[in-house]
Amino acid sequence: MTKVKEMLHLSHKETLPKNLPLLLKKRAAECPDITLQAFKNELGKFEFHNYQLVYRRVLDLAVVLREFGVCRGDLVGLISDNRREWLLTDFALLALGAADVPRGCDSMGTEIRFILSFTNCRLAFFENERQLEKVLEKIEEVPELKDAVLFDTPGELTMERAAMAGVRVHKFIDLEDMARRTGDKQRAQIEAEMEKVEGGDLATIIFTSGTTGTPKGVMITHDNIIAQCEVIKDVIVTAREGDIWLSVLPIWHIMERAYLYCIIALKSGVAYSKPAISIMTEDIAEVNPQWIVGVPRLWDAFVQSCYRSIKKKGGFPQALFTFSMWVGLCWSWSYQRFMGLVCRYSKRARFLDHIKGFVPLLLFSPFQLLCFLICFKGFKKRLGKKITGVISGGGSLQPENASFFYSIRVPMLDCYGMTETAPFLALGNPRHLSLGCVGRVFPSAQVKVVAQKDGVPLSGEPLKPGKKGILFARGRQVMKGYYRRPDLTQKAVDKDGWINTGDIAILSSRNEVTIAGRAKDTIVLLGGENIEPQVVEAAICRSKFVESAVVVGQDKKYIAALVVPYKDALLSFAAENRIYYDSYESLLSASEIYNLIRGEIDDLVDDKNGFRTCERVAKFVLLPESFKIGKEINGKQVVMRHKIEKIYAREIRSLFNKN
Repeated sequence: MTKVKEMLHLSHKETLPKNLPLLLKKRAAECPDITLQAFKNELGKFEFHNYQLVYRRVLDLAVVLREFGVCRGDLVGLISDNRREWLLTDFALLALGAADVPRGCDSMGTEIRFILSFTNCRLAFFENERQLEKVLEKIEEVPELKDAVLFDTPGELTMERAAMAGVRVHKFIDLEDMARRTGDKQRAQIEAEMEKVEGGDLATIIFTSGTTGTPKGVMITHDNIIAQCEVIKDVIVTAREGDIWLSVLPIWHIMERAYLYCIIALKSGVAYSKPAISIMTEDIAEVNPQWIVGVPRLWDAFVQSCYRSIKKKGGFPQALFTFSMWVGLCWSWSYQRFMGLVCRYSKRARFLDHIKGFVPLLLFSPFQLLCFLICFKGFKKRLGKKITGVISGGGSLQPENASFFYSIRVPMLDCYGMTETAPFLALGNPRHLSLGCVGRVFPSAQVKVVAQKDGVPLSGEPLKPGKKGILFARGRQVMKGYYRRPDLTQKAVDKDGWINTGDIAILSSRNEVTIAGRAKDTIVLLGGENIEPQVVEAAICRSKFVESAVVVGQDKKYIAALVVPYKDALLSFAAENRIYYDSYESLLSASEIYNLIRGEIDDLVDDKNGFRTCERVAKFVLLPESFKIGKEINGKQVVMRHKIEKIYAREIRSLFNKN
């Protein structure tokens, strides 16, 4: 019966135009006065531009870019973080049949030069002078680049230096001035060009973030995105026309990019902010978004900031908060079971879960309501007066953080996918959030789990629900291929269209996806034991004293860990326990701190939490500095293990030296 209802529900999906510019045109006609962009002006105040205005500016900019010589099939660099100009440029290029090659401001010069050179970009847009300078440092590596457009007005020195390197620099503000002189006839010509863009045409080339080495250019088509936009409403069922989504993630990353287009499909708008809690909190208070998309690290920082604010008060408020969290965990546990929202790997009578959750739900509901009104309501207000839900993607979400959001009555939707699937493969439904999974298989995708050994698939036959193996996916959203690398494309996608995600997963009886680790990140010890480092790392990071952890131990007798502690938490601990130190580095070497972290790891990675003896962390080293984007972690804040191994080679060697 449930399957029948789902099929009927999905049969009402909206049929959208064949390409992204036509989607924007359709929405501009249907909801011209709804806000599409909210951004800060020169005075630091938010301005709001509606669909009609944004669409007209896209057409006008496309006219100017056509005069620049941009034409169908061109590849254009787009090196910038998320801002209003990014959307205008993206859609103007797409309207002309061109495709962009994006990257964020956190990217290193070697990466930017590589992707611009590899794609032979003659024209590139840059957010500011610093991004252009990364290219000018070794302009000989980007011989094709002739024109650069800067969103922020450049200085004369930069323009002169670029001219000496053979690159003409243009100000985006000048392009907008030129665009204002566009007439109706020219706009009509652009709209005619839009009609020529087919769904299978290239929309963008997104280079993977390099977690495993040299980046690969993933070719994403218009239809890859449209396929997901058509069904997004069937998943995020509580989204409403006119909702505002706060944008804080790098727009070059596929998850944020896909949400941008889905926002348009939902007839909603985007407000631009930064992934810093202090800035984000201020912007939330001004725009009051209904939705916020972030990575697990962002949500962990938010939860930790809430914890710190309570800890500073101490006394009764802290005791009340601790009690409220316990009540919230008990209530959510019973509510999930009573409502049948537990991720199940075998078919069994659901009434057993109802019975198990019924009594504790009756018992804890009054207390949970009281705790919400007294304690949690204030934390919810930090996310704005109109918050409907938040979304986490790009990494493993800590269960405690998900429970925290559940307690403050803000649905936390987990999201899973990969660049090559543009990206959605599973996403939580705000009305049916299940414990222990990243969500149900996305309606536009098809997945299967196959048996594997040492990360290598043993066959293409799907395993039954509850069995662990490598996750494969296919559907309209699977990439066109890797740019100029047909050899890699052939390895990634088989003849039947299935792509190997490289993730170890389990499917539930209701087609929900649980990620159990990475096949290619699997650590094999000398004894032959296979260990999924991400599972151990996630457990270690549950400690309130740990910010980041990276597990190492390939071909060793045991596993060890590089641990980045929460500096503020350790300083507070030192003050409370009267630990004297000369510097933060000397504090990390104190025996009291070592014993503290040792105890945390041992408590979290033990048999009671489901870990085998071989998965226990034998040794660890404390690192004084947080991982930085572009150095140890990529744009979506995922650890780049190959870089970690090089940067901390000495520390890693010390973990395995014989005593």
